[in-house]
Amino acid sequence: MIEETKRKIRLGRVVSDRMDKTVVVEVSGPKRHPLYKKIIRRVVKYKAHDEKNECQVGDKVRIVETRPLSKEKRWRVAEIVTKGEVVEISPEEITQEDLDKVMPEKKVKEAAAEVKAEAKEETKAEAEEKAEAETKEEEKEETEPENSA
Repeated sequence: MIEETKRKIRLGRVVSDRMDKTVVVEVSGPKRHPLYKKIIRRVVKYKAHDEKNECQVGDKVRIVETRPLSKEKRWRVAEIVTKGEVVEISPEEITQEDLDKVMPEKKVKEAAAEVKAEAKEETKAEAEEKAEAETKEEEKEETEPENSA
């Protein structure tokens, strides 16, 4: 009797589907460092065989270990757990409103930049006022000796 060995199973996310019948699956999980005991997020990318080219970027898939199919392919896609939503959009179609929805912290950064700019403008204005006052004082000093002579 031949015993079947347990095959390794991984759950990951498809990050590339550009190759024919092959997808790149990213499997991530926490791993404890052996010496320092800190938990580190470990990310491993596997090339997996996708016979029907069904997988798309963003899909969550279950991959199973198999015999070597090519130089780097030792996994095959067992099933697609969930379909991922990846929106293809060109840069010309992106508006400022879309960016504000996606990145609200951008508004905070812009506000901070405006405050800094205002502070710089205030300091510039103060510097200009000081310079004008100094020039007026110098003019007064120059005119005073002429009056006394």
